[in-house]
Amino acid sequence: MGMKTAVSIPDDIFEKAEDLARRMKKSRSKLFSNALEEYVSRHAPDRACAEIGFGPDSFVSSASAQVLEQRDL
Repeated sequence: MGMKTAVSIPDDIFEKAEDLARRMKKSRSKLFSNALEEYVSRHAPDRACAEIGFGPDSFVSSASAQVLEQRDL
């Protein structure tokens, strides 16, 4: 079991998530947890590198930050 939390999301996103969870045969909690895990990983490039055994790389960090800023995520 994990931490329980409440969040507010737009109705259309909720409906899309419900549909996706149903099609993937996953609980809504599992779907949201997986989505948040992916989002956090995408926004922490140095952490991802550390997990696979690479040290911080200033070029990669800078380039990743620029790409994320351009995508306005």
